[in-house]
Amino acid sequence: MTYKNIIVEEEGAVGVIALNRPQVLNALNHELMGELVSALEEFDRKESIRSIVLTGSERAFAAGADIKEMSDETTISIMLRDNFATWDRVRNIKKPIVCAVSGFVLGGGCELMMNCDIIVASETTQLGQPEINIGVIPGAGGTQRLTRVVGKHKAMEMILTGKSITAHEALELGLVNKVVPVELFLEEAKAMAREIAKKSPVAVRLAKEAVLKSYDASLSEGLLFERKNFYMLFSSEDQKEGMKAFLEKRQPTFSGR
Repeated sequence: MTYKNIIVEEEGAVGVIALNRPQVLNALNHELMGELVSALEEFDRKESIRSIVLTGSERAFAAGADIKEMSDETTISIMLRDNFATWDRVRNIKKPIVCAVSGFVLGGGCELMMNCDIIVASETTQLGQPEINIGVIPGAGGTQRLTRVVGKHKAMEMILTGKSITAHEALELGLVNKVVPVELFLEEAKAMAREIAKKSPVAVRLAKEAVLKSYDASLSEGLLFERKNFYMLFSSEDQKEGMKAFLEKRQPTFSGR
């Protein structure tokens, strides 16, 4: 498929998607988000792809939603358009998504980043939810996901003032996994994705499901869900291969079955 707003590549078992609207700092419009979910879902279906990297440019992962596109919306028009159904499709991707960010990661860009599973940031990264500055609030999960990661008081500060934080502040808060020099951020994310791609695809999928469940459930419900997925893996060929390889002191060869 030919895309206008993203660049899609395959590097072995890793699918790579780069946001590509440089003239507007990768602002997230309807067309870009539609292309993004199509590419993500295609990689999710493709058996040869085992992990995904999502990135932008050194200057900007995404500086937010496309305000020009949104400025004339009304309550009814934006509700009927149901743009957030597209964001739900991002969350429903089964394969792990490693996000490589640099430069501006603001508004919808920050919310898109938080929909990913692991985040590698360059030292130049600036993260924030500045929607309050234009008279609205985060609408794609920012008030909920940011609070779950950084806590009530820091989330209140970021959302009510609209001020950004640095990559190193984000690392201290647990909002990103790793901070590296700008020339290394994408390669570091790809290296992490390649490492994940070596694991059992079945186990990776169920592990991601179980971790995400902790966002939506009580501890007791989450523990039951985790236990169910743990039991299910003993029906997989990968479990047999993984444990046999361990006992035989060799590297396992996972088939995803």
